[in-house]
Amino acid sequence: MTSVRAPLQLPSTIALFPLNGVVLLPRGHVPLNVYEPRYINLIDDMLGQDRLIGIIQPRAVCTDPIPNDEPLYSVGTIGRIVQFSDPGDGRYHITIEGISRFRLLDTALSDDPIDQSRGYRMATVDFSEFQDDMNSTNDIDGPHKDRVVKLMQNYFNAKEIEADWEAIAEAPYEALVSSLAMTCPFEPTERQALLECNTHQDRANMLISLFEMHGNEGSSPPTVKH
Repeated sequence: MTSVRAPLQLPSTIALFPLNGVVLLPRGHVPLNVYEPRYINLIDDMLGQDRLIGIIQPRAVCTDPIPNDEPLYSVGTIGRIVQFSDPGDGRYHITIEGISRFRLLDTALSDDPIDQSRGYRMATVDFSEFQDDMNSTNDIDGPHKDRVVKLMQNYFNAKEIEADWEAIAEAPYEALVSSLAMTCPFEPTERQALLECNTHQDRANMLISLFEMHGNEGSSPPTVKH
């Protein structure tokens, strides 16, 4: 069964929050501990506007803070701040829910002096090739779900990660695939490839390939460098 979201007007220019090794998929959730002044500014500004932020990876893994001129991948995801807390120590704790992927058209610091002083990157983006991201499927089963779950069990056992397998068995197929794509510690390039898959069925097939490539059937996967 497909769940269609209410129409949402997405802006053509968005604020960017580049993150090493982090991808956000539609309807996925990313918790963030925000402490850099420029991104504190970003959160302040977006809370007063539409609460929309673009999550995107730099092309090269680099040390924090990520420079504002660091090359970025061409595809990221716009998300909405759905949870916010201010512990009073100069940090913000937020959770961002993915809405739709976008293709990057241009990035720059705004020419507006006020935006320049805020310090974060702005981008012109296009959502047209990702229109299906606005719709979700709540079907429990899907192609190769049993295979995905089996490989997931092997992976979690190798990593000594506990899981509620009954809940996983009842999870919608698309949500399960998205969660694995976002949380399994693959290389940033592999995460990006998962993000850019056309459909969640394609993403499931790529997950299977990645699990198998990392020797997930019978041996622990190699250590992932971040």
